[in-house]
Amino acid sequence: MLEEVLNNKTLIDSQNKELFTAIFKDAGKDISTFVVENISLEHPKSVFYFPEKGTYEHEVDYSNIRSIVDFRKVNYSRDINKYFISVNKLLPDAGLYIGCFESYQNRKAKIFKKVGKTLGLIIWVFDLVLNRILPKLNLTKDLYKLIRGNKYKVISLAETLGRTVYCGFEVVDFKVVGNSTYFCVIKTSEPKNDKDPSYGPFFKMQRIGKGGKTIGVYKLRTMHPYSEYLQNFVVQLNGYDEVGKPKNDFRVAGWGKVLRKVWLDELPQILNVLKGELGLVGVRPLSQFRYNQLPLDIKNQRIKYKPGCIPPYVALNMPDAIGNIEAERIYIMEMKKNKLVTPVRYFFMAVFNILSRRIQSA
Repeated sequence: MLEEVLNNKTLIDSQNKELFTAIFKDAGKDISTFVVENISLEHPKSVFYFPEKGTYEHEVDYSNIRSIVDFRKVNYSRDINKYFISVNKLLPDAGLYIGCFESYQNRKAKIFKKVGKTLGLIIWVFDLVLNRILPKLNLTKDLYKLIRGNKYKVISLAETLGRTVYCGFEVVDFKVVGNSTYFCVIKTSEPKNDKDPSYGPFFKMQRIGKGGKTIGVYKLRTMHPYSEYLQNFVVQLNGYDEVGKPKNDFRVAGWGKVLRKVWLDELPQILNVLKGELGLVGVRPLSQFRYNQLPLDIKNQRIKYKPGCIPPYVALNMPDAIGNIEAERIYIMEMKKNKLVTPVRYFFMAVFNILSRRIQSA
């Protein structure tokens, strides 16, 4: 098998065969191919390589490192963010890092394969509560660390990739092979300064409010932690669906899909209403990324009004991506005529559409 790959000139031309062979023996054909598709092994002194087990001795020019390939699972890092930040510091701008981890999706598949679907489902639910929910609750996270220690962390695909972006990288690609997920990221900045990236069941999303001011909109978690840092990547990967949401969004957790269908994820926004940041009805509180993609006319008009928990498209039953924007145009036009009556009328129209199931949450 190795000889066959080494003879494939298209695959490894201009690559260092000794380093490629070491990577191939450690990770196999699929991952060694993934490596050379994303980084160059032509100059091995510029590549810092860590096998999953053991060591690989090769001369490295520490002043000229361009790439880091580390097959030791991130799950075992004592502090994942600190590790990603240390990688960031070692690399120059545009330096590449290939890493490896067992995602929660990999873990679930492994459980089902080992014990079957019926027993696997019971074990998976228990594992979900023990290793995904308890570590994130303020009441139980310290007890979890005391009992379970800090040796292994159960993390999702979205959380891991989101952490890399938080630590100054952009995602280039990822690949699932067997029970592991491999990713390639590129250094684009210094680590973020956010003191409190979203992690618990309740969190704040940074959104554009009235006057263009950034506000923190409260929400019940439906996505995996650190997902907010992946919006650009998900949109670039899959675009938007018919209702204007990121398509095939792997950031949304299974329980999140249920919460969204019954509108419960929006309930904490009542706190924003009480703080005067949102109205019950108003234009959608958008992220800076999504706001930047709007047509210029609607961008200039919508920031004159307070965003709302219930957007105009719910009242007007215009849930598709184009309808979202047109509904806001109609709402703003009516607000200009009557600021007092319009929100009240739209509220009752929205309630009617929801209760009659004419419109459903995305």
